Amino acid sequence: QVQLVESGGGLVHAGGSLTLSCAASRTSFSINRMGWYRQAPGKQRELVATITRGGTTNYAGSVEGRFTISRDNTKNTVYLLMNSLKPEDTAVYYCNGYHDVLQRDYWGQGTQVTVSS
Repeated sequence: QVQLVESGGGLVHAGGSLTLSCAASRTSFSINRMGWYRQAPGKQRELVATITRGGTTNYAGSVEGRFTISRDNTKNTVYLLMNSLKPEDTAVYYCNGYHDVLQRDYWGQGTQVTVSS
């Protein structure tokens, strides 16, 4: 069983920056893709960004150019640097890891990001 623990959420003014971190409880080479999703009140959970163990990234169009996902495989940790934050980025952000062998998702508990205008 792999546990994902997020940190780094909070309240920030529009135009500000935050960095989220997600630490996995143990190394699992079968978790190739990790990423961040978010869910705003009344909306469905949506992809923000993903990164593979080899460093291939994918971003939602709404965050591309403002957010940067990175990963430290030695620390089993994935990061999300969020710049130029907008009020519409307000949501609960969830860390995700996909287990290739078990073909299942692992989720963190979520961390709140609030951007004030």
